Amino acid sequence: MVINNNTYCLVLGGYLNAYEIIRGLKENSISNIANFDNSKDITYFSNLVSYFRTIELTSNSLLKEINKLKDRCDYIIIYPTDDLQIELLVEIYDKIASFCYIPFNKENILNCLDKRFQYQFCEKNNIPYPKSIEFDDVQQLESLKRLVFPLIMKPIKRDDVNTDVFRALIIQNYQDIEEYSSELERFISKGIKFIVSEYIPGDDTNIYAYTAFRSKNGEILNYFLGKKLNQYPNLVGVFSSATNICPEIVAKQGKELLTGLNIFGIAEPEFKYDVRDGKYKLTEINLRSMMWHRLGVLQGVNLQYIQYLDAMNISCEEGNDSCLDSTINYVFLNHEILNLIFRKSYWKYFKHNVFSKKVCFALYNKNDLKPFLYSIVILLPKMFISRCLKLLHIK
Repeated sequence: MVINNNTYCLVLGGYLNAYEIIRGLKENSISNIANFDNSKDITYFSNLVSYFRTIELTSNSLLKEINKLKDRCDYIIIYPTDDLQIELLVEIYDKIASFCYIPFNKENILNCLDKRFQYQFCEKNNIPYPKSIEFDDVQQLESLKRLVFPLIMKPIKRDDVNTDVFRALIIQNYQDIEEYSSELERFISKGIKFIVSEYIPGDDTNIYAYTAFRSKNGEILNYFLGKKLNQYPNLVGVFSSATNICPEIVAKQGKELLTGLNIFGIAEPEFKYDVRDGKYKLTEINLRSMMWHRLGVLQGVNLQYIQYLDAMNISCEEGNDSCLDSTINYVFLNHEILNLIFRKSYWKYFKHNVFSKKVCFALYNKNDLKPFLYSIVILLPKMFISRCLKLLHIK
């Protein structure tokens, strides 16, 4: 494979998902890798990055640094890792599109970030999803009585990146709604809108995902399937461990969503299994590389490298190569350790996730040890203290 030295891969963000993108690209002999982050996080300590810049979380700052990077090369392939980055890229899209590969459909990306839009598509196309109500006024909370408790409440768009709003909130009864009403009113005053869904029973071992790259020509060039083993800090948190076990119905529904919504780039529809009716119900669609995409690389499917090939107009075989005879557990040790400390009766999960026959630890790279050491020695204690403070605040 001939690598174009006049092209840079630009990874936005500095956390786990950003580092594993950089690692996967480097493993495919791509040396020109730039990284922009708003702080000095995990990727800052990597020896795999050839160009690092700290930016502000504004479109002007992002545009300024992209133009500076353009002085070093002819073409830039961009990899966002959170929804705010996508929104900033939409704002500057027309100013950089002539020399950048921007991995999403500009015409509908903002709609697709909206959970209401995702669920409306499911309703029209008979894809299972939980019954939901949206609201942007505390006076509308009364309507939640029409749903069956418990409920899960989320911002319609991922606003937890740039505000202090929660990512997800479990509501056990109407008294909980009254208890949270003043906090919700504060968020609503900031323009945040919410969607409340009937909570699908079952713990965080019932979450499955289809992750694919769909080209701008509308082809699914490859995909992989996976299942979360556990989340952090609770049942509605983020990835802690994952494995490559997943039924094919998830692939069928995931492909239908990406095709029907005309989504480009890397996307991950996530489903939760509902034991009551045996259906896999959409919880959300992530429209960028999520935290556990390295699981695909471990199965032989590097979607970030496929994006590079597509951007460079290099042919890539369509299909799926992720079938393996063995089970892989992909583990973020920080989250597993914190779960062991803070989640009751977690030892059985920790033992299964961390001590299975084939386990791969996130960030661990013997050729680039500093990010892993930073995550354990510096980041883990910070996360522990932050979690303690949150629990004290709750109490």
